Amino acid sequence: MNDTISTARRPPTGLARVRSGEDVLWTVRSGDTYAPLGLTLSELLRMPHADARATVERAIQDVAGTGILIDAVLAPIDDAQEVWAAGVTYRRSRDGRIEEATDGTPYDRVYEAERPELFFKATGRRVVAAGEPVGVRKDSPWNAPEPELGVVLDSGGEIFGFVPGDDVSSRSIEGENLLYLPQAKVYKASCALGPEIVPGWLVATPFDITMSVTRHSEAVFEGSTSTAAMARTLPDLADWLFRALDFPDGVIVLTGTGIVPGADFTLTPGDVVTIGIDDVGTLTNPVVGVGR
Repeated sequence: MNDTISTARRPPTGLARVRSGEDVLWTVRSGDTYAPLGLTLSELLRMPHADARATVERAIQDVAGTGILIDAVLAPIDDAQEVWAAGVTYRRSRDGRIEEATDGTPYDRVYEAERPELFFKATGRRVVAAGEPVGVRKDSPWNAPEPELGVVLDSGGEIFGFVPGDDVSSRSIEGENLLYLPQAKVYKASCALGPEIVPGWLVATPFDITMSVTRHSEAVFEGSTSTAAMARTLPDLADWLFRALDFPDGVIVLTGTGIVPGADFTLTPGDVVTIGIDDVGTLTNPVVGVGR
């Protein structure tokens, strides 16, 4: 397998939600050392942006000598927070949706429209962590991973950080009827995030995104894109999401996919999906069947 596809540069610093003994807590990672942050992501995102940044920077400076043992890295989101997603933000996504749909004109129109497609994806407690299984619906014969840049927005709608995400979807259910979109997108283990959040001021856009899918240890799909190919800007997506909604604890927005396998590919139980975003991280998940 091509290593440039399967992995991404690990950022030097990140915010990770971890299990340490009996405790679940948010930490700052610097290198291989994890130190308690002292508050939750929700509490951090309620702060004015400048205060949240100062809090994280102080924690980074204090990491040395305060490291703790980590038993597991959990999904980087609090239980009560939400994940939303944007659709058809890349031309390849538009083309893929048209390919799968009985009527593709709505996808063509929304790609060109001023208003983006935005939809609810998951609550924090339903999000899968790196290394945990993502699901494909057993009642869907055509399924796909969707590698996406996740944008962490604070309570004021300002960009706080970034995280790799997988918006796993049923292409057959969505393609049959657009009104089935919630069933195609929102089900058990359909959203993965991780392994951690990278503060936005430590990295620069655009980002290169890669994805590989292995089956019986052999690569069956590899693809790449860049967020430079997005038809919409990140601040524009944030502005539309906050126009008639409040997120007092912040929110994570998956920003769409520019990597769409062809009609001859479907994700199956036993596959392993690896999504890499340089300077943000690598998200790897095995695949299982869910539902009946």
